[in-house]
Amino acid sequence: MKVYTYSEARQNLAALLDAALQDGAVLIRRRSGQSFVVQPDSSTTSPLDVEGVDLGVTTDEIVATVREDRERNG
Repeated sequence: MKVYTYSEARQNLAALLDAALQDGAVLIRRRSGQSFVVQPDSSTTSPLDVEGVDLGVTTDEIVATVREDRERNG
């Protein structure tokens, strides 16, 4: 695992992220001795990929409601 000082991490953020992607993680060490691990997110799905909910409403009903609202609100 590659180790960066805090100053090196600030100056070379793109390289740090590339190293984390290649190696799985990098370590950032502060002068005080605190250490932090940066690693790529292992999520393989989109947070927007959610399961649908059947509300029993047809597409035609949705379109009619939208049109009605547009007519009212101009």
